[in-house]
Amino acid sequence: MSLKPTSPGKNILRHLHKAQEQYLEGWLNAPAHIHHTARRMANPASERPQSRKEFQQLLTCLEIEPSQTVLDDKMGFGVRTAPNGDRLIAKWEAHTEYYSYQIWHIPQISTIPLGFGPLTFPHYVFPFSPLGLEVNALDMVVNPSQVYDQEALATLLPGPQIYASQVLEEDISVATSFTPDEHGRERYLIWSPNPSRLLQKLPRLIDILITLENYTHLILLPYKAFARSVDQVQIYEQRHLYQRSVITKELKDAKHARLQQWLGGLTQDFLEVGRLADSMRFRLSASIPYDRIVHSNTRALQEQALPGCRTLTDYIDWKITGVADGYQQLVGRIHALEQDFEGTIAVLRTQVELARQEQNLLLQDQNTKLLASVDQTTKSQAILQHTVEGLSVIVIAYYLSGLAHYLFKAFQELGWMADETLASAIFVPIALLFSYGLIRWGKHRIHKTYSASDYTSPADSPTPR
Repeated sequence: MSLKPTSPGKNILRHLHKAQEQYLEGWLNAPAHIHHTARRMANPASERPQSRKEFQQLLTCLEIEPSQTVLDDKMGFGVRTAPNGDRLIAKWEAHTEYYSYQIWHIPQISTIPLGFGPLTFPHYVFPFSPLGLEVNALDMVVNPSQVYDQEALATLLPGPQIYASQVLEEDISVATSFTPDEHGRERYLIWSPNPSRLLQKLPRLIDILITLENYTHLILLPYKAFARSVDQVQIYEQRHLYQRSVITKELKDAKHARLQQWLGGLTQDFLEVGRLADSMRFRLSASIPYDRIVHSNTRALQEQALPGCRTLTDYIDWKITGVADGYQQLVGRIHALEQDFEGTIAVLRTQVELARQEQNLLLQDQNTKLLASVDQTTKSQAILQHTVEGLSVIVIAYYLSGLAHYLFKAFQELGWMADETLASAIFVPIALLFSYGLIRWGKHRIHKTYSASDYTSPADSPTPR
C-alpha cells in the first residue's frame, strides 16, 4: 500500500490524517505489538518544535520513506513494510504539556501470538533517547482469538495484583498489573474471541488506555514536590503564627529599630512563600483538568470486571482520588499564607510610618524652639550692638571734645580766641555728630566689603597656577 500523492490511497490517508480511528482501521491488523512512551516538556513552546524534528530524525533512522509519511505541527506518522511483510507504524503526537511516540509492529503471519518485550520487527531498534522527562512507558500486546485465565495472566503480567475487565460493552478484554517490567514498561494485554469486532474498537481502545496512563502519571508526577511543599508551608505557617503573636504583644512599645527588624524578617519569609507559590501553581495548575480527562475516559471504558479480578478504574481511582483536590488545597493554603504575610507587613509598615511621623513632629518642635531661641539671641545681640554703638559715639565725642579743649586753650593763650570754654561747649555737638557719622561710615564700609565677597562666583576667582 503506497502513500505517494499519485496513489489511489491518497485521499484516504488525508482523511485518516484528520481522523485517527479511521487511519488505524485502514492500517492495523491483529495481532499487534505496541510500544508507547510519553515525555513531559519543560518548556513546551520551544521543545514542541524540537520534538517534531526529533520525530523526523526517527523516521530517517527507521528508514521510512517520505512518501510513506504524513506530518504536521502536532501529529505525524510513517509506515514501513519489511521484505517479510511485517508492518511498522511510527506515530508522534504533541500535546499541551507532553508529546508521545507509538511504535506499532503488525506481523504478516497473524496466527502466531505475540509476546511482551522488544519489538520483533526485522532490524528494529529505537535509535535515541527522546527529549524530556519520561511520563510513562507501555508495552501493549493485542492477541485476538486467545483465551487467558488468571494463571496465564499472572505469568505474563508482573506485580502482585491483576486488573482485568471487559470494555466498551463488547467481548473485548483488557488486563494489566500497572507494574513496570524489567524494561521499565507497564504491560497491557488485549484479546477478544471476535477479531473483526476487536479491530473496529481497537483504535479507540488504545487511545483511551494511553490517555488514562498519560494523564494519571501527569497528575502523580508532581506528588513528591507536593509532599515537600506541604512540609514547607507548615513550617512557614508555624513561624508566622509565632511572629504574629510576638508582634501583637510588643507592637505598642516597639521602637523603630525593632520594627525594622520584624519587617525585614517578614519580608524575607514573604518572598520565600511567593517563590514557593509560583512553583506550585506552575506544577499543579493542570491537575483539575487532567483529573476530569481521566474520569471521562474511565467512564468511556465501560468496564465489567472479569472473574477474580478488579477493574482498571478501581486502580486509577485509588491512585488519583483526592490528589487533585489536595493540590488545590495546598495552593489555597499558600495563597492564604501570602495574604497573612501581606497583612502583617502592612501593619508594620503603617507603624513604621507613624513612628517616622512622630519623630518628624518631635524634630519640628525642636527646630521651632531652636529658631525661637536663635531669634531671641539675635534680638539681644541687636540691642547690645545698638547700645555699644551709642556708647562708642559718646566715647569718641568725649575724646574729641577733650582734644579740642586743649587746642582751644592754646588758642586763647596765643590771643587767637577770647573764650576757650565757650568754644569747647560749641564743639561738643559737633564732636557728637562727627562720631555718629564716623560709626555709620564704618558700618557701611564693613557691609559693603562682606557683600562683595559673598557674591563673588567661583569663575571670578583667580585660577591658581
